[in-house]
Amino acid sequence: MEPPEMNPVLEPLSWMLGTWLSDPPGAGALPMRQPFRYLEEAHISHGGQPMLSFSFSAFHADTKRPMHRECGFIRLQPDTNKVAFVSAQNTGIVEVEEGEVNGQELSIASHSIARISFAKEPHVAQITRKFRLNSEGKLEQTVSMATTTQPLTQHLHVTYRKVTP
Repeated sequence: MEPPEMNPVLEPLSWMLGTWLSDPPGAGALPMRQPFRYLEEAHISHGGQPMLSFSFSAFHADTKRPMHRECGFIRLQPDTNKVAFVSAQNTGIVEVEEGEVNGQELSIASHSIARISFAKEPHVAQITRKFRLNSEGKLEQTVSMATTTQPLTQHLHVTYRKVTP
């Protein structure tokens, strides 16, 4: 079966497509914990519909132990630069982020966050993300987070190199 053609609505996000590996390891920080490094594999694809599918799988940089996982969809509002990012995470968080794509940069912020009833505290209260394709052709992601006890601060930063188109 041949892969479907990319829906033309997605052209402004086509720079995100591919399989990406963290290079170097990503850097993370959480309140009350030591900073950490992680490896991450990102898959961003399309299935012919007017949305991208994504999955992010993070592993401890030293032990290779599985860490964070999330998957979801990125949708563009047709004929605009407005973007919606819908994500389900293994931590029990489901979020909708909205924002804009401008050139090879996508900036989004939480619109709504839901969590499982037994999620650990402190609870995530706000998320912002920025994806950008840098001058070296690498994809960067920066995630900032606020919790019920901490203001919005940078939580993660990772640079990926593309391994497949």
